[in-house]
Amino acid sequence: MIRYASRRLLAAIPLLFVVPLLVFALIELAPGDPAVVLAGDEPTPERVEAIREELNLNAPVLVRYAMWVGDVLRGDLGTSFLSDQTVIELLTRRMATTMSLVLVAMIFAVVLGATLALVATLRSGGIVDRFVNGLASIAIAIPGFWFGLVLASVFAVGLQMFPAFGYQPLADGFWPWLSHLVLPGIALGLLPAAEVTLQLRSALGQVMKSDYVLNAEAKGLSRSSVVFKHSLKNACIPVVTVLGFRVAEVLAGSVTIEMIYNMPGLGRTAIEAVQGRDIPVLLGFVLFSTTVVVLVNLIVDISYGYFNPKVRS
Repeated sequence: MIRYASRRLLAAIPLLFVVPLLVFALIELAPGDPAVVLAGDEPTPERVEAIREELNLNAPVLVRYAMWVGDVLRGDLGTSFLSDQTVIELLTRRMATTMSLVLVAMIFAVVLGATLALVATLRSGGIVDRFVNGLASIAIAIPGFWFGLVLASVFAVGLQMFPAFGYQPLADGFWPWLSHLVLPGIALGLLPAAEVTLQLRSALGQVMKSDYVLNAEAKGLSRSSVVFKHSLKNACIPVVTVLGFRVAEVLAGSVTIEMIYNMPGLGRTAIEAVQGRDIPVLLGFVLFSTTVVVLVNLIVDISYGYFNPKVRS
């Protein structure tokens, strides 16, 4: 299993450098000039040219990319064009917000999705089963940003049960930290929760038709015992695969949710970097996001080996 995980990790390393290269190319094709933004109002051509020379913006794309890769290998992600802060310092300060949001969203998705799928399986073919499948299908079609606005309007502005915006670090207390993450976490976790529900319900339906399950039921075992002891582990195989993709989607969706709830996270940082043409910060965000996705996929692969013995062999 260790050898398998090592091969998967080595195969994913090139992705960490290919994605930033694509971002370099897209930045080069995008309209606008970072030097003009930094030069302020009514900049002179000499001022703009001096900034371009200072930031090496006149160098070819591949040369700038090679310089950036060299700095990354030395542990230097550069300095923000707009704030003069190091990219590592900027990302580290805002990383906790985004990772807390992603964590809450994924916990909500797994707990709610697995619960609904198990309830539907235990009431297979009945009204509850049809209701759960219909509810999950509707949830997939609901945009996360719209659902986030609805939650904020009802539970924050109307009922005043949770804060409408902002973020409190965990050091300030568990409840202040969690209360600021409940609404954005639910909005962000709605789609993966619905997908987990449908995937696990479908997988359990197929497993329940297997010969060994039918044999267990023929021996007189209760349906709950058959589901939890004999079916659930095998049914988790496709769900584990889906969760790896969902983490990437949740990380991307956090950009919109952080803007709605005014949370100082990496998503908001990425938006500000795009608007201000802050190339080092944008590349740092892309590198961080790609690293998280690679690590999550590696964890999913290892978990997949636990649920599927064929992978371990």
